[in-house]
Amino acid sequence: MSTESTAAVTEQVEVIQEEQELTDGFHLVIDALKLNGINTIYGVPGIPITDLGRMAQAAGMRVLSFRHEQHAGNAAAIAGYLTKKPGICLTVSAPGFLNGLTALAHATTNCWPMILISGSSEREIVDLQKGDYEEMDQLAIAKPLCKAAYRVLHAEDIGIGMARAIRAALSGRPGGVYLDLPASLLGQVMTAEEGAKSLIEVVDPAPAQVPGADAIDRALDVLKQAERPLIILGKGAAYAQADEAIRAFVEKSGAPYIAMSMAKGLLPDDHPQYAGAARSLVLKESDCVMLIGARLNWLLSHGKGKQWGAPGSKKFIHIDIDPKEMDSNQPIAAPLVGDIESCVTALTAAMGESWVKPSSGWLDMVRAKVQTNMDRMAPKLQNNNVPMDYHGALGALRTVIKQRPETILVNEGANTLDFARSIIDIYRPRKRLDVGTWGVMGIGMGTAIAAAVETGCPVLAVEGDSAFGFSGMEVETICRYNLPVCVVVFNNNGIYRGTDVNPTGHSDPAPTVFVEDSRYDLMMQAFGGVGVTATSPDDLSRAVNDALSSGRPTLINAVIDPQAGTESGRIGNLNPQSVVSKK
Repeated sequence: MSTESTAAVTEQVEVIQEEQELTDGFHLVIDALKLNGINTIYGVPGIPITDLGRMAQAAGMRVLSFRHEQHAGNAAAIAGYLTKKPGICLTVSAPGFLNGLTALAHATTNCWPMILISGSSEREIVDLQKGDYEEMDQLAIAKPLCKAAYRVLHAEDIGIGMARAIRAALSGRPGGVYLDLPASLLGQVMTAEEGAKSLIEVVDPAPAQVPGADAIDRALDVLKQAERPLIILGKGAAYAQADEAIRAFVEKSGAPYIAMSMAKGLLPDDHPQYAGAARSLVLKESDCVMLIGARLNWLLSHGKGKQWGAPGSKKFIHIDIDPKEMDSNQPIAAPLVGDIESCVTALTAAMGESWVKPSSGWLDMVRAKVQTNMDRMAPKLQNNNVPMDYHGALGALRTVIKQRPETILVNEGANTLDFARSIIDIYRPRKRLDVGTWGVMGIGMGTAIAAAVETGCPVLAVEGDSAFGFSGMEVETICRYNLPVCVVVFNNNGIYRGTDVNPTGHSDPAPTVFVEDSRYDLMMQAFGGVGVTATSPDDLSRAVNDALSSGRPTLINAVIDPQAGTESGRIGNLNPQSVVSKK
C-alpha cells in the first residue's frame, strides 16, 4: 500500500474514532455500581480517586465525604448490614487504604457485605519498589483480612471485577471484599458501546440454600425431646431480614429466647417469650440450645464455663450457612446448614399442628425470674440523681426509645455499651447497631451516619466519652449533610472512670483520665449543630426528645458521675492482672 493510501486509511480511522462515543475507567466503575443497584458511596477524596467521587455524584449517586477513611468504612460496613447490598467505601492509596482496612476486617468478622475500593500505584513501579507516591502492594496486604481481594488492570475487566466483588461480598456467609484500582486504569479509554457490553448485572448473588429434610427432622427431634429449650437469636438472624419467618418459628416453638445485642427487636423485647432479663438462668438451666444466626464465640463464653451449667448438660442445634462453623466450640447435635429464612420456614412447616410446646414449669420459672429481675432493676432506672449514674441516664433513654420505636440506637463504649445492652429495650428489627463481634471502638459516628442515610430514620448514638474520641470529628460530617442524628456523650471524665491518679505524684494524669468537665457539646455548636449539656436524667430526656423531634444534628454532653462504672465494663475478666508487686 502506498504512503498516500496508508495516510488515507489512518485518517478514516481517526474520523470514525472521533464519531464514536467514548468512555473511561472512571465511568465504567460508576456504571457497574449503578447497574447493580448500588447508589451510595462512603469515602474520603484524594489522589487518585477525587474525580471518581465527583463523577459519581454527577451521575446521580450519593457520595458522602468523611474526615477519616476508617469512619467511612464503618459506614459502608453497616450500610451492607442494613441493606443486604455491599456497602461501598472509596479511599486513596496506601495510608487511606490502610485506614479503611480496619473497617473491612470488621465487616468480614461480622459477616456484613462491604467492598473497599482503593486507588493504588502502578504494578510495574510497585513490583520493582521504585518508590512511587504512596507505593504499596495493597492487594497482598488486604488478602488475609477479607473474604476476597481482586485487582483490575484493564478497563474492559472493570465489569467482571465489580461483579466478582459483589458476588463474593454477598454469597454464602457475607463479608468484606477488597477491589484494587490502579490510577492508570481510571483513565483508560474504550468505546462506550464496548464498555457497556463489558458490564455485568449480577444475577442471584445470594441464592437460597435449602437445608436437607433429614437435617430438619433431626433438629426437630432434638428440640422435641428437650424439657428446657432455649433459642438464641444473633445478628445474622437480623441481617437475614426474615423477620416474619423467624417470629413464626419462635412463637410456634413456645421456647423462651434471648437475643444478642444487634438481634434485639427481631421480636420486641417485651414479648412474653423474651428471657433477656433471665439470661443467666436460661443459659445455665436449659438442656437444649438452638442458635439462629449466632455463634458460640467469646460473647457466649464459647458455650462453656459455669454460666452454661455442667459440661455435657446441653444439646445444641445450630443454623448457619457455613458448615465449617459447626462444632467450633461445642459438639452440635443437629447442624442445620442453609440460609436462615429457608431453615426456619422449613422447621415451622415440619412442626405441623400437633407440636407440643415446653412444659409450663420451665416457662413459669423463666417468667418468674424475668419479673423478679425487672422489679429489682426498676427503681435504679427511675432515679434522677445529679450527677447521673448509668442506670438513671440509660433509664431515661429507655423510655425515649419505647416512645419512639422507629429510632435507630447506635451504641459503643465500655460501661455505656454494656449497661445499655441490658437496659434499653428494642421493639423493631435492626434498630440497635453496635460494636459487633470484635467489640471495636470507633464505630459510632460512621455507623450513625450510614443508619440515617440508608434508612431515613432518626438516629440516637449513645457514646462513652472514650469511644466518642475515636470518631468525634465526624460530627462535622453529620452537620454538613444535615442528618437527623442525636449524639449523647456519657462524660465521666475518663476511660471506665475518671478517678484514677498517677501513683508517682507526677503532674501527668493517669492513662485513663481525660480533661475534667470537657464540653463536647461545643464541638457540635462549632459546626452549626445544636449542643446541649444535661446534668440529670430529666434534662437528658428533654434534650433527646427535642433533638429527635427537630431532626437537627445535636450533641448532648451528659454529665456522668466520674466514680460510676466498673473497670473494662462487664468484660473485666479479659483484662489480665499483674501478680508482681514492685517496690
